[in-house]
Amino acid sequence: MGRALIYLVASLLFVSCGRGKNIENPNIILIMADDMGYECLSCNGSLSYNTPVLDDLASSGIRFTNCYSQPLCTPSRVKIMTGKYNHRNYEYFGFLDENELTFGSLFKEAGYATCITGKWQLNGLSYNLPGYDDNSRPHLFGFDEYCLWQLTVPGNMGSRYADPVIEKNGIMLRPGIEEYGPDIFTDFIIDFINRKKDHSFFIYYPMVLVHNPFVPTPDSEEWNDPGMRLQHNTEYFSDMISYTDKLVGRIITSLKENGIFDNTILIFTGDNGTNRSIVTETDYGTVKGFKGNTTDAGTRVPLVISWPGAIDKPSVYEGLVDFSDFMPTFADLVDADIVSDGKSFLPLFTGEDFIEKEAIFMHYDPRWGANVNKYRNQFARTKEYKLYQDGKFYFLLGDVLEQYPLPDSILTEEQKATKNHLQELIDKAPDWHDE
Repeated sequence: MGRALIYLVASLLFVSCGRGKNIENPNIILIMADDMGYECLSCNGSLSYNTPVLDDLASSGIRFTNCYSQPLCTPSRVKIMTGKYNHRNYEYFGFLDENELTFGSLFKEAGYATCITGKWQLNGLSYNLPGYDDNSRPHLFGFDEYCLWQLTVPGNMGSRYADPVIEKNGIMLRPGIEEYGPDIFTDFIIDFINRKKDHSFFIYYPMVLVHNPFVPTPDSEEWNDPGMRLQHNTEYFSDMISYTDKLVGRIITSLKENGIFDNTILIFTGDNGTNRSIVTETDYGTVKGFKGNTTDAGTRVPLVISWPGAIDKPSVYEGLVDFSDFMPTFADLVDADIVSDGKSFLPLFTGEDFIEKEAIFMHYDPRWGANVNKYRNQFARTKEYKLYQDGKFYFLLGDVLEQYPLPDSILTEEQKATKNHLQELIDKAPDWHDE
């Protein structure tokens, strides 16, 4: 059966879910915050910020405690969009090859209405690559509609917050200092939902929040003074977390008002760890952000998934998930056959048997500045142990900052077996020392 026929059949079928219900092709909204590590949600133990909307979403859905991204934005974005490890398709920072199959194309071919809004940064602007100035490029990746920051205008030439520079379906928007970019993106989503409520849709919302510069939000007292709306101060980070939570709440309200909340899979995650200038207090200790680094502070991100019409019982999933797993999960949802490095976790929602991943692999070659490129590495890990390509082996439960590699001389037979298994995963990837 050809791919086109598979997609056609999938669009006419029903997904059988854990309650014994048949939920007709669910809507999917994937929200990915920018530079928000695992520790930033109060449901994940944060004592510095309050995220009541996301906490409530987690309390009625599935909260994942071991989801891992790449340590930097573009490496994470090309991975989550394609389901492939970076050594297969990461060519330049801020770029995605138009020949890659993304989840946008996957859903479009399955008959879904699709849109993307928020941060693009995939045209190759920094290198003037072919197509860098093409404002229709999101269509090549399966998105019917878009409303984006940093599509053909570099980020250093326009704000993403107050006085934003945004391109919407081929039109350049310059709404002025009175407008706030994240509100414009969320308004775009709500309008799309209102228009497509009777049709299955896929919305990808790579947020611009909470990336620096740390500036006031419309809920900050300083917003009342237009002259302060672009003032930088890390103290605004907490306000930006709260506003992120508020925007998710607006989307949920829209889904409920349109009567489609139960049949919508709502996913919230982050693209990498928190900015290095941010220190967060949690109920398990102090966490300093380490975006760009391969430790947990750079790679462990929140993941909350809600699907009220299918998820019978709220739960916390402690198994491993990484960004290569989203694309095969979506392919599983529409019964499509794709090439991927990940594993579908759809059975977690549908009540089918699911075998937890034993380990994950990461290839990380940021290609973005010496202060980040120095963390270039490959590793494989279980929940408890981590092995780098240089042979350093860590027990993460007792050494989350990876300061004390375990020498071979003290390893138990079980630890040796784990190390050997992780080495096998690393050996499957290209040896970049030969590149």
